[in-house]
Amino acid sequence: MKKVFLAFLSAATLVTTPFNGTFASSHPDGIVAIVGKEIILKSDVDEQEIMVRMQFPDIKREPQFRKRLVDNMIDQKIMLTKAKIDSVSVDEKAIDEMAAAKYGSLRAGFPSVSDMESRFSRPVNRLKQDIRDDIRNQQMVDALRRKRFKDVTVTHEEVMDFYRKEKEKLPQVPEEVSVSQIVKYPEFSSAARQEALSKIMFIKDKLKGGSDFAALARDYSEDPGSRSLGGDLGFVQKGELVSSFETAAFSLKPGQVSDVVETRFGYHLIQMLEKEDASVHVRHILAIFDRSRTDEPKTLAQLRSIRADILAGKASFAAMAEKYSDDQLSSKQGGIVKSAATGSSLLEIAAMRPEMQKIIAQIKSVGDISQPERIAPPKGEPFFAMFQLNSRNVAHRMALEHDFARIEELATEKKRQQLFNVWIESLKKEVMVQVMSDI
Repeated sequence: MKKVFLAFLSAATLVTTPFNGTFASSHPDGIVAIVGKEIILKSDVDEQEIMVRMQFPDIKREPQFRKRLVDNMIDQKIMLTKAKIDSVSVDEKAIDEMAAAKYGSLRAGFPSVSDMESRFSRPVNRLKQDIRDDIRNQQMVDALRRKRFKDVTVTHEEVMDFYRKEKEKLPQVPEEVSVSQIVKYPEFSSAARQEALSKIMFIKDKLKGGSDFAALARDYSEDPGSRSLGGDLGFVQKGELVSSFETAAFSLKPGQVSDVVETRFGYHLIQMLEKEDASVHVRHILAIFDRSRTDEPKTLAQLRSIRADILAGKASFAAMAEKYSDDQLSSKQGGIVKSAATGSSLLEIAAMRPEMQKIIAQIKSVGDISQPERIAPPKGEPFFAMFQLNSRNVAHRMALEHDFARIEELATEKKRQQLFNVWIESLKKEVMVQVMSDI
């Protein structure tokens, strides 16, 4: 893994694992390198190091790590310069969606927006823009690299030669599964809902009476992440918010305040500040539902009923996931769970949380559906879920008879890398590179 991690040294590879260190921007900043018209700052290197150490904690003792990191960043800047020269185009809408997803994954690793801002020493709007810029730059580089090396292939003889040389070094294929899920958060009691509604209506009446929205948010909002900011959520992208909140927010005009909006968190009042094509700058006031007053038996009974209907052939798991699941990402794909890091539907068993491993281990055959289970994540509210096993691949040593396609891809990737190294060296003759500091 240490040999391949540098291929992923980009802010586009943000992960959700919380980082226990502090952001290194407290040290004096400075220019590390100039690549064409692009510069690499010490703070850029610090941020990249944090991201990589979050994803690969075992490289903390890697010798010459920061030098390799800077070298990789220089190569990325060289390719970005070449991509701009060649006017490489990218899908801006897809970038917006990826940026929203990456921000959502990063945000999930922190207890509040303010904690995240403190960790990265920058406001959330700046962090979101940095994420988008990094993803866009990475997409341009990837597009250029694909265009350059898309036609690289290997012969059967090259695959066999690669296998003979690398056989003892080939990684073991871990146990992997593909699963679909239906997630349901417990419904709140009518008393809890009525209490929250009374709170938000009280605040709404104050707004009608002329009170300032931001002042009311500071006084009454129960969102700990935005309350001190007057309810300000900054710019949010489409797909970043729960659907009812997002629909209401994007329907507003600048300065307009929504009617009461219900989400699974509680009741909201939303004020539009600024609006762009795929993003809005809003603030909100939240009256939360009392989480101690939920009707868990009702939620469990609903999932059991859904499971019975699927087993009786009345509907498919995918159709029920799309209709009932509270997980926005997987429900749109028929419940299929995908890795946030790779986008693959094959998930390593060893990388799952222990409670998930236990549930998946109890599903014996492809197509079987687990019983609904209550899951209490380390962060966030408890929920109920059931899973369908789509496929299972047992762990095994990579071998020609089982994994020819994987081995062929590894051989192809090695050939691409060799050609890429030659290409980068040739680009260095076209793009000025000046290293100012060895860090």
